[in-house]
Amino acid sequence: MPTVQFTSHLKAFFKLPESMDVIGTSVREVLDQLEIQFPGLMSYVCDERGALRPHVHIFLNQAVIVDRDHLSDLVHESDRLFILQALSGG
Repeated sequence: MPTVQFTSHLKAFFKLPESMDVIGTSVREVLDQLEIQFPGLMSYVCDERGALRPHVHIFLNQAVIVDRDHLSDLVHESDRLFILQALSGG
């Protein structure tokens, strides 16, 4: 199963582990599984259309995902995803 890691900011709102294995063959499937386990997480990560919010980045292994709209990037068993929510302000 792919492994997902979370930015510490998301851990402030959800009881997320440091990392966890999640079933899924695409970024969308992984996020759907996370939403089942942590209701409300998707609203922080995706907008009302289901696209990645502008201030959120998901890295698949060492690269930023390509499909921010449909989240169709393929995920393999040994992949690592990192969900990063950028912060702004002063």
